[in-house]
Amino acid sequence: MQIEVTINDKLVTWDVANDEFLADTLRVHGLLSVKKACETSCCGLCTVWIEGKPMLSCSILSSRVHGKKVTTIEGVPKAAEEFAQVLSAEGAEQCGFCSPGFIMNVLAMKNELVNPSEEEIIHYLTGNLCRCTGYMGQLRAVKTYLGVK
Repeated sequence: MQIEVTINDKLVTWDVANDEFLADTLRVHGLLSVKKACETSCCGLCTVWIEGKPMLSCSILSSRVHGKKVTTIEGVPKAAEEFAQVLSAEGAEQCGFCSPGFIMNVLAMKNELVNPSEEEIIHYLTGNLCRCTGYMGQLRAVKTYLGVK
């Protein structure tokens, strides 16, 4: 099946299998920031934006994004770099494997929530798993980035 999709502001036409997941399609086409780790849709590593909303690309068939706008971390380099610097400054960056999905969720949260509470931040990021950190550094970094006390 053929789909047309806008990936990082570029219209593309791709051939995809009927049962192909978006995470796999994106990786095949060189968008290697999108990763699959848990195989159960609960780790957040495959997070991309579909029509501006964070979604797990490992759970969405590629055919479902036909005619839609998909953004990966490659499509938001300036904002991603800005948050990554805060993440690093707070000592929350470890191996980096989970960072692309985590960063995409933080950037989406910045776009969606105004002055979120710590509880709202934690709730928003619940689906992001990191095996290296204790999450406190990441929470500090998010609060710093969002300007939340």
